[in-house]
Amino acid sequence: MNNELMEALNILEKEKDISKDTLLETIENSLLTACKTHFGKNENVRAHVDRETGEFEVYAELEVVEEVEDAALQISLEDARALCSQYQVGDVVRKEIKSKEFGRIATQNAKNVILQKIREEERRSLFNQFNGKEREVVTGVVQRYFGKNISINLGKCDALLGENEQIRGENFRSNERIKVYILEVKDTPKGPRILVSRTHPELVKRLFEAEVAEVKDGTVEIRGIAREAGSRTKMAVASNDPNVDPVGACVGVNGSRVGTIVDELRGEKIDIIPWSDNSAILIENALSPAKVICVVADDDEKTAQVIVPDYQLSLAIGKEGQNARLAARLTGYKIDIKSETQARESGLLEEIGFDMAYEGEYDDYGEIYDGDYLDDGQEYES
Repeated sequence: MNNELMEALNILEKEKDISKDTLLETIENSLLTACKTHFGKNENVRAHVDRETGEFEVYAELEVVEEVEDAALQISLEDARALCSQYQVGDVVRKEIKSKEFGRIATQNAKNVILQKIREEERRSLFNQFNGKEREVVTGVVQRYFGKNISINLGKCDALLGENEQIRGENFRSNERIKVYILEVKDTPKGPRILVSRTHPELVKRLFEAEVAEVKDGTVEIRGIAREAGSRTKMAVASNDPNVDPVGACVGVNGSRVGTIVDELRGEKIDIIPWSDNSAILIENALSPAKVICVVADDDEKTAQVIVPDYQLSLAIGKEGQNARLAARLTGYKIDIKSETQARESGLLEEIGFDMAYEGEYDDYGEIYDGDYLDDGQEYES
């Protein structure tokens, strides 16, 4: 029986990540609970389970007295000397308690103590396991839709992908494997409640850390991310090694690395640009693929005036203003974009003293976005 007990405890420790010592302590407490149920008190009762063999003993510590007033706490000198002739008044006698003497109610209470402790430890183990993964990316399996929310199985428990954390238009099949970003892990009486996201910008960062070795080891740093989930992401990267091209490392040979991430995000476009400590250069890079003629940045006010060729204005702004909006979020600057003609008419060229003599060196870029464009200069805030 004791071998079976230890084997069962070993299985629980392995499968549910519950310490065997904790389970043995629980068994000891359950025996004390049974004693209290059976005898009405357990203040002087001790229980011990051998950690190696599983053998257990339960005994009561009884004080030797001349006249017994409480049989649960005391033993007469005559009865004590029947056990050992050397006992004197005031000594403490250890009297064994047979667990088979416990009644049905006492046994059931002891069982409930053990089961309750196992459930508590299992919840604690799961919470600690996933709490350590908060703000990380994990792979889950789509279980089912309930309302507009999705249940995602993460192995030992389920997570909730709420409506607000889903990419618009993204649909999943049952049992499909997807990657999600763990937003929050809450400890509840029913177990950990895990909230996950597919829209968080950190999802993109964690995917690059997993896919790009240079990002994972710190050679390449991701300095900033601006994302409109499901549509486009702009990411600024810098290298701590002059021999490593940060953009090339993230893109990979023939786009293999970034392609894997784009596939995971169901075709979301990702612009990877080089980071610069010079705010004007950073803003110019952030407005890629549009070409910029001039950037005048105010680092104190966090504003920037940007001038682009006339035919590059719609490209710089982007469809529905997306390119400029993401550039503003990425850089943290309020960006005012004007075409060359608008800059001339407003007097901005004279104000900044810029010579606008260029002769079509940007013609190879052209306008690559379809849809409605904004024709007037507009400001975009981060």
